[in-house]
Amino acid sequence: MIYLTYDCLIVEDEKPLAENTCKYLNLSGIHAAAVFSAAEYYEFIAANTARMILLDINLGDGCGYHLCRQIREETQVPIVFISAQTGEENILLALNVGGDDFICKPYSLPILLAKVRAVLRRYPIKEENGILSFGECEVNIEEETVRRKGQLVSLKRMERKLLFYLIKNRNRLIEKDELFREVWQEEYVGDGTLNVHIRKLREKIEENPSTPAHIITEYGKGYIFVLKEK
Repeated sequence: MIYLTYDCLIVEDEKPLAENTCKYLNLSGIHAAAVFSAAEYYEFIAANTARMILLDINLGDGCGYHLCRQIREETQVPIVFISAQTGEENILLALNVGGDDFICKPYSLPILLAKVRAVLRRYPIKEENGILSFGECEVNIEEETVRRKGQLVSLKRMERKLLFYLIKNRNRLIEKDELFREVWQEEYVGDGTLNVHIRKLREKIEENPSTPAHIITEYGKGYIFVLKEK
């Protein structure tokens, strides 16, 4: 499946506002798209990626705070809230659930554009070494996302931490103690916990989890993420 990467995704239930903002960003050189509900966000992200998200608090079929929490379970993509709910408690909640910034409505389109550009400058695309492909998977190291056959792979927080630690230290033996210390940040977690996470990762990324080609066990020692660099 071929999917597109957008600079900015607007999630806003006020359709005219979202469309006008999207049009302005595109005319200004920002590759933007707009969706109008939480359900449309999931449909969009199943086939595309976005470098940042502009997210309203009030959505027709849900709450922006809740959606932000769910997005944070999948990716660390920058999220900027846009809302007319400008009370201190609203702004604090938006930041505490995972938002990176807050823009008050009504907003000036030139100022919004400047803030979008500032975010994109802080999170540049690294095309040379930011993407890795293996088997049926494509990994974006910078965004910490995985797609298999074009579909976004759902990873829980510790699964993501473990997988990307293995990937970033690929092609070397990583002993169990190192994984406990660097991933779980504890001296000892237990082999059972580690084994369960490894099994779940294999089920999600390996073509044949019972005979893995990438997450290889060195019995009694640890694991190696095997990847033949092109």
